[in-house]
Amino acid sequence: MIDIHLLPHILAVINTATVIVLLVSYWFIRNGDRKNHRSGMLVAAVLGAAFLAIYLTYHYSAGLAKFGGHGAIRPIYFTLLGVHVFMALVVALLVPVTLMRGLGGSITAHRRIASWALPFWLFVSVSGVVVYVMAIHIYPYSGA
Repeated sequence: MIDIHLLPHILAVINTATVIVLLVSYWFIRNGDRKNHRSGMLVAAVLGAAFLAIYLTYHYSAGLAKFGGHGAIRPIYFTLLGVHVFMALVVALLVPVTLMRGLGGSITAHRRIASWALPFWLFVSVSGVVVYVMAIHIYPYSGA
């Protein structure tokens, strides 16, 4: 069984991998390579599903993470966290619709929603890594 305390690190790796896959997949489609774009986006979707499953498992088992920062950094962190969580909910709605439109051949509709979904998904993945670094490495909670 995997140690529950390793899950935040695994989630950060998944978020980082998602950013890379999204950018490479975007590069593929910008260069007319639909086949590799499709494959990359399916990998990104699998990463997203794995992230969600691990995230829910972690928070179900460990509860909410605590932030150890004090002073001016607290409102900065919690603002970033709030925007991150809200945007993650938006992405959780946009991505399946975008994926279904792309796989279903509705390319015009796919492009229209993907123009929103991609930057939002990138923001959520990058901000997730920033939240992780802040809460786990820079300002860990010490119980004080």
